[in-house]
Amino acid sequence: MADEPVEPAYSAPVLLLIALAAVLVLLFLIIKLKMHAFVALVLVSLITALATRIPFGDVVPTLLDGFGTTLASVALLVGLGAMIGRLLEVSGGAQVLADTLIRRFGEHRAPLALGVASLLFGFPIFFDAGLVVMLPIIFSVARRLGGSVLTYALPAAGAFAVMHAFVPPHPGPVAAGELLGADLGLLLIVGLVIAIPTWYLGGYLFGTFTGRRFDLPVPDSLGEQTSHEPGRLPSFGTVLFILLLPLVLIFMDTGLNTLGTAGAVDPDATWVNGLRMVGKTPIALLITVLVASVLLAGGRSRARIETILNDALGPVCAIILVTGAGGMFGGVLRASGIGEALAGSLEQTGLPVIVAAFVVSTALRVAQGSATVALTTTAGLMAPTVAATSGLSALDLCLIVIAIACGATVLSHVNDSGFWLVGRFLGMDEKTTLKTWTVMETILGTVGFIFAFVLSLVF
Repeated sequence: MADEPVEPAYSAPVLLLIALAAVLVLLFLIIKLKMHAFVALVLVSLITALATRIPFGDVVPTLLDGFGTTLASVALLVGLGAMIGRLLEVSGGAQVLADTLIRRFGEHRAPLALGVASLLFGFPIFFDAGLVVMLPIIFSVARRLGGSVLTYALPAAGAFAVMHAFVPPHPGPVAAGELLGADLGLLLIVGLVIAIPTWYLGGYLFGTFTGRRFDLPVPDSLGEQTSHEPGRLPSFGTVLFILLLPLVLIFMDTGLNTLGTAGAVDPDATWVNGLRMVGKTPIALLITVLVASVLLAGGRSRARIETILNDALGPVCAIILVTGAGGMFGGVLRASGIGEALAGSLEQTGLPVIVAAFVVSTALRVAQGSATVALTTTAGLMAPTVAATSGLSALDLCLIVIAIACGATVLSHVNDSGFWLVGRFLGMDEKTTLKTWTVMETILGTVGFIFAFVLSLVF
């Protein structure tokens, strides 16, 4: 089966060379030959599967598995999130929130306000869903104040990225914490302590600096609507409620999961599982779409609301397909065994545990793309080493988890579905995405690791 572990056909150096060649070919096809990213990703995924000697009978199932797994997590979130965003845009809700933020924080602090809001929203909500819901507000602020859209988008995207990687109850840090035996409550505190200054340096300051270097207009990735339709403007309270609703619902899932792990509630209780189901991100966003369709109607007919929701899907279809193809490429690299082979070699280098954890996680991230896979796989690989290392405190275990998360953050590139999601939504070509998003992710991961390493030396 395509999802079963595959014994690597080559040694780690050979597999690494194949992966490097695949990335270079992909960039050549897209940047130089102007091949559509979706076609190029599918083609290179096929060639890479053949080059790494995945059995012929498993090639297509492996391609479909990587594509389908990514779509399963992305398509619903992006589609429902785009509907919420379109309703906020057309109803004037995004403009209301943008005006309020600017009035409260001042025009020169608008990127900071968007980043702080994203930190709060990013506590329980996943990166993909949070960014899609925030984009109409980001675009509204950018249209009103002018300047590059990156000035406003990168601080927000960086906030969602660090919260997703560093802070429970997100699945990556929770899984890594459990594998290494870290205390999740302490991990939450340590994650926040490191995530906030890391975001400020690597997300906010770099985002505003990059906005001055790359003057990009507000894209039409959420549709061409630039001003709201005639109708009753929603109040600021209504817009805030719409944004907080998925936050609260998703927190029911993540919060109850954390309480169940800690033994505070019975994880098998029917009421716990029922509330957790309602709090799953696709269900939470579906409920939010239904509520927003009523609260943001503004006197519009049901037929008009249906048209607005339908119009939201068109612009994001290409984004969803390209993101799925990026997941396909990463899935092929995972199936080839390159990540595990490379990480196994690095694990034997004799580096300090926290440094080895960062290096192994970085190698897995670069090799196969998925931050969550890099995080959880590295934790599994490092668990025996951590268990055999004497003198590690509860804080040390949390800092090792953060180091793994930092390695899983750096160097987002063409085998990462998030690379394509951000690049396409912000209207960037691949070269610009590498110079902005990839660099920001690398800064976030590096700065976060420096904080974690220094703390491990001090305490």
